[in-house]
Amino acid sequence: MKSVTRSLRILEAVAQHQPVTVGELTKLFGIPKSTVQRTLVTLAEAGWLRANRRDTTRWEIGARVLAVRPAALQGSSLFAAAREPMIRLRDAVNETIHLSVPDALQCMVVVDRVDCDHAVRTFHSIGDTSPLHATAVGRAILSHLPKQDVEELIAQGLERFSDTTPADPDELRAELDRIRADGYAINTNQYRPGVCALAAPVLEESGTPLAAVAISMPDSRYDADRVPEWGRLVAGTAAEITGRLAGA
Repeated sequence: MKSVTRSLRILEAVAQHQPVTVGELTKLFGIPKSTVQRTLVTLAEAGWLRANRRDTTRWEIGARVLAVRPAALQGSSLFAAAREPMIRLRDAVNETIHLSVPDALQCMVVVDRVDCDHAVRTFHSIGDTSPLHATAVGRAILSHLPKQDVEELIAQGLERFSDTTPADPDELRAELDRIRADGYAINTNQYRPGVCALAAPVLEESGTPLAAVAISMPDSRYDADRVPEWGRLVAGTAAEITGRLAGA
């Protein structure tokens, strides 16, 4: 049991300090470096941890944790508050609706989805992750985070996934200003080719963004003339979920 407890403590420490090195964890726990390394490798083999893509000497949370988290959220007040409004939004637009939550500044994680009945539609698996700056759900969250958090994300580097990804810091800052003014974010092929989306933030009573709800569709059905309508609908759905959470 002692080794299990140690592994869980190291897993929690990685989640809190990621991306983190073996040396940093060794200092944090005051245990031999070989023990920390062995624990990290074991957790990585099980899918709970992974090496950072840019610096393989640093460790971060792996896909298994991200997959478990949505399952746990399905019993939460967020899942209960969002489900019916998401279905109504799907019925109004007949496009895929998904709900995502932020994993700090690391990524967005899909926690629920309501499918449309089109033969050709977008698909997001529960547990799928995506970068904050390149997606509508991510920018909806970023637009309501403190300025220092946005600057921290920018300092980490903004990866470009397509020609239209807002990878320039000033471009991203201007886009976040627009989202705050309009109440919704737009993604036109900025992350996945051929996929467009509109998203709005679900807020806690304090104004902190808790999640983002999105309308997702193939590029072939995206109509710029309908953006104000879609934006109003997704923002209204997010506001309804916010209200249901406040009254829970």
